[in-house]
Amino acid sequence: MDKEIEIDVDTDSPILNGALEGSVASRSISELSKSAENLSTDQRLKRKAKRVVRQLSKDGAPNGNQVSQTGRHWKNTRRSRNGRGRGLPKKGGAGGKGVWGKLGSELVEEDVDMNDPNYDSDSLDHGDVELKTIIPEASDDELKKSTEAIVLEYFEHGDTFEAKLSFEELNFKDKFHMIPQLAIEIALDHKPSHREMTSVLISDLYGQVIKQKDIAMGFSILLNNLPDLILDTPDASTVLGNFLARAVADDCLPPKIIEIFKAKAETEQARHAVERANTLLSMKHGLVRLDNVWGLGGGLRPVKYLSRQMNLLLQEYLSSSDIHEATRCLLELEVPHFYHELVYESIVMALEALNSHVEELMCKLLKSLSDAIIITPDMMERGFLRVYDDMPDIILDVPLAGTVLDRFVDQCHNAGFLPESVVKKMPTRGRKRFVSEGDGGRIKELSAI
Repeated sequence: MDKEIEIDVDTDSPILNGALEGSVASRSISELSKSAENLSTDQRLKRKAKRVVRQLSKDGAPNGNQVSQTGRHWKNTRRSRNGRGRGLPKKGGAGGKGVWGKLGSELVEEDVDMNDPNYDSDSLDHGDVELKTIIPEASDDELKKSTEAIVLEYFEHGDTFEAKLSFEELNFKDKFHMIPQLAIEIALDHKPSHREMTSVLISDLYGQVIKQKDIAMGFSILLNNLPDLILDTPDASTVLGNFLARAVADDCLPPKIIEIFKAKAETEQARHAVERANTLLSMKHGLVRLDNVWGLGGGLRPVKYLSRQMNLLLQEYLSSSDIHEATRCLLELEVPHFYHELVYESIVMALEALNSHVEELMCKLLKSLSDAIIITPDMMERGFLRVYDDMPDIILDVPLAGTVLDRFVDQCHNAGFLPESVVKKMPTRGRKRFVSEGDGGRIKELSAI
């Protein structure tokens, strides 16, 4: 668009032609430059007002000369307006108010501002609050019941570490002396092997769960309660003296504790228990011998010792005919895996006695032990088979052993505790047939029939 510029020249003016021409030329150039600037500015404004954008809808193809009529809904949109994006939110969804934030921003720990009005000082998310488990204090009856259950369970598995964990779960507070006290009271009614386990338990708990003053207080209470404990366990004073001496030998108590208990003993039973402990500690090599104060366990005893004890047990039974006493003595040996030795010894004793009364007593004893499932069918069968294997040697000492064995096996089978399979395995006695007199004692050859 060209703009024409008219120049009015006064010819009557007394100016020389050269000067007039120069002024006219300068005025024309300045007016043209100003007109060009105004023109470019107007065109720029019009071009900016008539901005052409790419149509984002799928209804029609975009027209380059078409002016976009943006609606109200495009005002607050978060999509990119340059038309070059994929229609995704700006800044990955992290820009503006009321947005969920960038993907993965929920995993980043936020800085806690303590000056924030919404700051909660009691919140557990700040890490400045520590939670501790509080175990309520139990009564004496509850502690006694729980301790008894733990000790009895310990007698079954024998794991002191497991018992230690169980005791730590209880809130004894200032009543830890109840652990050795109740453990020894329970052990008074049990076998020597359980008493040995109790001594080991006290030794292992010392320094971890219970202290020296707790053990001393437990023994002091037991010494004062001896008159009541003797009613259930007649030898309670002797057993308690063994426990006291063993505790000193295991370094759970100092040796001077004996003199302290001796000065505080009020009853005759308490003085006897303290004297018993003092005697055991005063023996030569007493501290070493106290390791076996409860005797060896069943599985640790020598085989010859166990065989001799079973032989003495059977001899006492033959003289008294007391099956209950024989059963009690057998159970005290604590060797259920070795009960086949009792079966073997009882059969051999019946064979050597050559007495029907002894056979009858042995049959009654074996039947009683079998009915009580003290001697299992496997142990019973193993004992009879051992006798079958040793019959050639037994017959050398007792020639009539074969006949007695037949009678005894039939008697046991009729009693109902010896199965038919064991009876069939009994060895048959070979019968020697000689030729007529005068043949020099030659054995007659058997001819095939």
